[in-house]
Amino acid sequence: MRKLIIEKAAVKHNLSVIKEKAAGAVIYGVLTGDGGGAGVVPMAKLLRAEGIGHFAVCEVKDAEKLRQAGFEDEEILMLRATTDREELERLVDLNVVCTISSVDTGLALNALAENRSTVACAHIQVDTGMGFGGFLVSEPEKILLAYRSLPNVALEGIYTQLHGMKPNDPEAAHQLDQFHQVLETIHAAGYETGVVHAAGSFALLHDDSARLDGVRAGSAILGRCRRTRDDRLKTVGYGEAPLAEARWLPKGHSLGTDRPIVLKKATRIAVLPVGYQNGFGVSRPREAGFWALWRRWRRTRKRTVRIGDQKARVVGPIGATETLLDVTNMRCSAGDLATFDIDPIFAKGFVREFR
Repeated sequence: MRKLIIEKAAVKHNLSVIKEKAAGAVIYGVLTGDGGGAGVVPMAKLLRAEGIGHFAVCEVKDAEKLRQAGFEDEEILMLRATTDREELERLVDLNVVCTISSVDTGLALNALAENRSTVACAHIQVDTGMGFGGFLVSEPEKILLAYRSLPNVALEGIYTQLHGMKPNDPEAAHQLDQFHQVLETIHAAGYETGVVHAAGSFALLHDDSARLDGVRAGSAILGRCRRTRDDRLKTVGYGEAPLAEARWLPKGHSLGTDRPIVLKKATRIAVLPVGYQNGFGVSRPREAGFWALWRRWRRTRKRTVRIGDQKARVVGPIGATETLLDVTNMRCSAGDLATFDIDPIFAKGFVREFR
């Protein structure tokens, strides 16, 4: 049986780092991508046990799972605007804080709330340069229109998203300056902005100026964000699977499908029943350019799997459902348990287990 292991102690350690960096700001536990691959509900329960009471999702079904699991009083923020009536009805039924990213999305939410004789809660989204959605900073009159013309919407917060390429990124600093200009315009018009948040995982860890009233921690919880040497996070998530077989192959035997390699000597090969379709060897895009490609190639060449207290090197390209290991100098056999790094968000075909 293939298992995806989520280490609770490592998650708790990362949360301690996040809390220290948040310095009292409201922490939104971002549970997009099925809780980063760890599961929306189990991850939320672990976060709640560590004092996190605000959550953010991108899918209505995730909000439903949380409410059904007993998260009745915790704030759930929907990090995606919508004009779909069915989605809006469910969000209002679930008492979810919606996102308003445009005049149209604001009017749609207000009309639904008015028809129900209720008031819906929402945060304003501002696009300072990411392009994923939000009011443009160059159109402050539209943002003010949201404050003036939506009587059935309680605007409880406002947020933006920042670039996260490197610490002290001048582009992120420029975005933050633009965001503050928007906030000043709103305040000058006599409106309160509520909870103001801009920092995602990377900015939270590396830019104190981005820590406002709230922060959004997602990939940092599992240590799967863009990493730096001094971030103090622990990488969470590894796989377990028994070896399918181990046998000797002669010199000259070819291995792999695309880009096969030829053995230069007799080699004992073990078959790990995990491949790229299961998420093994799949990683998130971090950098661009030649040197980034070279570093990824180097990491691939050095990829290993642990069998007991021994390390076995991956031989050849990772297959769709199987991976070959060089176990020439190791004592192992079919059925022995192998452990390996795998990003939970890409893991498929695994039984999830919190330890």
